[in-house]
Amino acid sequence: MVREPSAPASAGPGDRREDALASAPRMDDRTHLGRPGRPSRPPALRPGDYKALIKVGYGCNEHCTFCHTLDVRPIDGDGEEVERKIVRAAELGHAMVVLSGGEPTIRPELLRWAARIAGLGLDLGLVTNGRALAYPELTDKLVAHRLRYVYLSLHGGSAPVHNRLVRSDAFDQAVAALRNLSGRGLDLTVNCVVTRQNLAHLRGLVDLVAAFADVTLKFSMVEPKGGAARNFELLVPRVGAVAEAVLAAAAHARERGVRVQHGGIPRCLLPGLEDSYSDLRSHRYWTMVEIGEPDLFPVDDDNKRHPPACANCSLRGGCPGLYRGYHDVHGDGELRPVTDRPRANSFNYTLEAVHEAPEATCPLRQGPLGVTPWERGRHLFVRRGPAIARYRADTRDFTDEEIAAVKHDLGQVYVDAARGPAPQDFARELVPLARSPLCAGCPHLSSCTGMFEPVFEDIFTRDDAVVRARLAGLVGDVLDLGCGDAPYLDVLAPRIAAGAVRYTGVDPDEAALARLRARLPAGAELRRGEAEALELGERRFDAVTILRSYNHLRDPDRALTAALSRLRPGGVLVVCDNTAFGLARTPAQTNRGERSSARREHYRNDTAAEAALRIEAVAAELGVTLAAHDRRDIGPGTSNQWLLVYSVA
Repeated sequence: MVREPSAPASAGPGDRREDALASAPRMDDRTHLGRPGRPSRPPALRPGDYKALIKVGYGCNEHCTFCHTLDVRPIDGDGEEVERKIVRAAELGHAMVVLSGGEPTIRPELLRWAARIAGLGLDLGLVTNGRALAYPELTDKLVAHRLRYVYLSLHGGSAPVHNRLVRSDAFDQAVAALRNLSGRGLDLTVNCVVTRQNLAHLRGLVDLVAAFADVTLKFSMVEPKGGAARNFELLVPRVGAVAEAVLAAAAHARERGVRVQHGGIPRCLLPGLEDSYSDLRSHRYWTMVEIGEPDLFPVDDDNKRHPPACANCSLRGGCPGLYRGYHDVHGDGELRPVTDRPRANSFNYTLEAVHEAPEATCPLRQGPLGVTPWERGRHLFVRRGPAIARYRADTRDFTDEEIAAVKHDLGQVYVDAARGPAPQDFARELVPLARSPLCAGCPHLSSCTGMFEPVFEDIFTRDDAVVRARLAGLVGDVLDLGCGDAPYLDVLAPRIAAGAVRYTGVDPDEAALARLRARLPAGAELRRGEAEALELGERRFDAVTILRSYNHLRDPDRALTAALSRLRPGGVLVVCDNTAFGLARTPAQTNRGERSSARREHYRNDTAAEAALRIEAVAAELGVTLAAHDRRDIGPGTSNQWLLVYSVA
């Protein structure tokens, strides 16, 4: 929802807010929400962009030692049920239907389903062991029905290795399938499930795949489920050993020109391959459905978990963590969290489609869209009158849980009205979004993605006024850690000039200090250095401030130790910062933002609750008694800025 140009720089706060209200998101903004009266329609996506994974049955012509569906192999889906799900996928706007199982190619309805998928204008994909695709006639027919994606299982570079894992004489047919599929312009992946049985044989598979230039080779950690759960000790290797073997295989693959991806292995264990992680999301799956389920459901990672060791890891966003079954047995001792890399502090919701519904109704609960296909965190529906804009967040900088928490628990989603690659003045350029009154009392409230509406209130100026009032009351020696460009200098400068505050600012960025030095009143002092490694001798202070820089600290424990140990009795600690937020944007805005050269500066996205725990723990370790004076948490209805104020007893 693009707004008009911002008010001139000379406009006052009230004028700016009036401009924001006057130019607020409107449904007739052509570039964002479509024309009034436009009928509901699916998003215009690139071919193969969003996939629906439909399980057609759990029967198979192999008997893999690690089979996921070992306990349900006799169950096959009804052919008409599968066809209804194909139609539903088309209605929801998917661009591809991927058939899976068990083994989908053994079903006699395969070509009928393929024709139905193509007839709906969708592409076809298969998750398969490939044996049926060894027959050129079948492969030709499937390609004619828009087969564009194949995820083929092959677990070794030789017949003895592969056949041992699948317990069938299948190797030659799988390789023949590769020959039939390669060179047709398909999105073609060979997936190797890594178990104890093939851990030492990954290099041979690299050599085999090297003959097919259009194939991506993926190594997937075996999941302790089905057959692998029953035979855990025999089949499931230590994840550290899998990572070591995959690193070695990837090094060999680079020499052979083979593209390698990995799945089910924590990213922290694969230095140099962190960005080669592959899962359902990276393959652009949106939904999946098992046999007997009534509707398509969003894909998820509920079979994996991020244990406490992952809490501050910079790689967490796009990382699988550990399989739950593995963690239950081995714990998280093999993890090596990476904490010295910056993280994103915002993510994009990109406009996909515009729907219409009468104002008093919810198209999710009462209309054709339904509740179940939409992700609680990653989808966003924004209503203004009868028009409803649908957005989706594809970021891998944040986990599903983090995105849902930002959206629902913290209420930090906004429409971006900035004209540049990123908003600079939140009060003028961001419109808060809040859950619609229609959601009140809904039985799906805790599970639904929800309906949101714009709120035309300047929550940023309102919440920032509390911080400014606190700073206006500071007296004496003030140490400002991570001062940067001093966002509150207009509050502090008069007090510095009057002699009420003796200011010392510390920051590692010399350019920022140079800019600030030109604006500071006489008598203020600036020091270049890290907040974690202060060199201020025995100096003590009446107040220490960490203003919008707390989440920028590489080691907040060290910085807080330095801060608290320098406070005089009765001294005040003031900490405020921003947490993560989501921005509803047009595709053009998203593209602009993602092309921006702005560097990441946050090492975490702590809230007041998390920061308070850390501050109080550091104080306890130092033997410092703190009195809490103010705490402003983030939640629905607030801005994304929190505040903590303590004094030393």
